[in-house]
Amino acid sequence: MTRSDPKLLGNIRIVLARTSHPGNIGAAMRAMKTMGLSQLYLVNPAIFPNSQADAMAAGATDLLAQARVCATLEEALADTTLVLGVSARRRDIVTEVLTPPEAASRLLTEAQAAPVALVFGNETSGMSNEELSLCQGLVTIAANPDYSSLNLAAAVQVLCYEIRQAWLAHPVWPQPALDAATGDEIERFYTHLEAALIDLDFLNHGSPGKLMLKLRWLFARTRLAREEVNILRGILTAAQAAKRGVRRQGNADAE
Repeated sequence: MTRSDPKLLGNIRIVLARTSHPGNIGAAMRAMKTMGLSQLYLVNPAIFPNSQADAMAAGATDLLAQARVCATLEEALADTTLVLGVSARRRDIVTEVLTPPEAASRLLTEAQAAPVALVFGNETSGMSNEELSLCQGLVTIAANPDYSSLNLAAAVQVLCYEIRQAWLAHPVWPQPALDAATGDEIERFYTHLEAALIDLDFLNHGSPGKLMLKLRWLFARTRLAREEVNILRGILTAAQAAKRGVRRQGNADAE
């Protein structure tokens, strides 16, 4: 009988963004360890490390001590190729919405090739639009509509349980269909895109705001491959060069 590959679980990271209560961090780590996950990333936690986190982690303090603290979500996701945000469905964002079992299957498939991530937002406000723009899909838990407020650690437990059940049930997974770009490569593309749109007088340098956010959601839905990012950046570079040539010609004519 083929055994499930533990490396797959090691390539799945749980990311907690802007966590308010240190006890929730410890409880989330405990939930992860019971399901065999160990990679915890913390983005700008209000308080950490902390004795409450250690107490709530119980027997998982060994893994809690290894949790990585990052200043930004971009830093936490830099080397990942698939990011799913755990959130209630947002009407203002048109993106793929997955159930926990669907998310587990997607994560395990992609984890064969590179690190992947599940992102959980702040306990009170959830994930911001900016944080959601870094995700290629959303995961929703079908809770009681009359009382759907899940504790952060409980939500982590639900997703980690589904991941473990899928991992145990399917020792062999199909290879990823896409040589996906990493988070860092995608962020460099967005930086280049914004600069190019400003150069082309399409974007106001002072307030790129909502347009860039919408463009992020657009490309997140398509899920770019590494080669596609290179092609798009090549197009942007050519457009910028053409614009500079027009400007130089205009300056020469003025003289």
